[in-house]
Amino acid sequence: MLQQQMPSLGRASAWLNTHPLSAAELRGKVVLIDFWTYTCINWRRTLPYVRAWADKYRDQGLVVVGVHTPEFSFEKDLDNVRREAEEQHVDYPIAVDTDYSIWRAFDNHYWPALYLIDAQGHIRFHQFGEGEYERTERVIQQLLEESGRTDFDHTLAAVAGRGAEAAADWRNLQSPETYLGHALGERFAAKEPASLKVNQWTLLGDWTRKDESVVLNQAGGKVAYRFHARDVHLIMGTATPNATVRFRVRIDGQPPGAAHGLDVDESGEGEAGSPRMYQLIRQTGPIANRLFEIEFLGPGAAVYDFTFG
Repeated sequence: MLQQQMPSLGRASAWLNTHPLSAAELRGKVVLIDFWTYTCINWRRTLPYVRAWADKYRDQGLVVVGVHTPEFSFEKDLDNVRREAEEQHVDYPIAVDTDYSIWRAFDNHYWPALYLIDAQGHIRFHQFGEGEYERTERVIQQLLEESGRTDFDHTLAAVAGRGAEAAADWRNLQSPETYLGHALGERFAAKEPASLKVNQWTLLGDWTRKDESVVLNQAGGKVAYRFHARDVHLIMGTATPNATVRFRVRIDGQPPGAAHGLDVDESGEGEAGSPRMYQLIRQTGPIANRLFEIEFLGPGAAVYDFTFG
């Protein structure tokens, strides 16, 4: 892969924040390709670094291109991508890769995945997943120097992720990403919430299980998960476009209080609408096995995926 010519971005289905960028236009620049999909918590935690590098080195010849390749079907909707790019302050150019053409051209398999391309158009470095931020920035600096740019601050960018972008509590993260739909779902247990073992989940109420999600048919349905992590995130939305549904979160049977996430209040109340990742729990005290429950107060909730931090 290294020293391979960068594949073309010409098969992007759309571009955001820019006109279409050609290989000829990018030649002479150092290019950072960032494969992402907007619900991915692993990508969200890398975003502060990518954003900082785009800002710091833009005038030195670095071009950051975010290639948005969807994981879930709702992430193929251009309006959803545009909205989330604005919400998450992704201000650099975005190539929308709805049909995976660019993904396949790079032979990529990961969200997030970073590829660094030198001024001659060769792939010189890649990083899959979170981490290696210092090494990645040092390679950016090296490639800029090779292109003749040396008049920049060589100290590393100061980055402090906040909210959903904060680094995971890796020491205490013992719960894996968990899909709820038929296609990838695992660790489902048909039992009462109190009987769940760590990393098992269950449904209560009238649900329909589809390939990507579970959809609630009648108000009052619950999803329960016994987890071990600081943060609980849930990718969810509504089965009907532009609809909303209220929900209530409990942890060990109680309102979350100070452990509430960005998308709920201390009493555990919140509202699901546009399909995205919702942060529901962020604990500040000691981490232990806890029972998470979310109850939807109306029908139509569509729940896709748990992630943790």
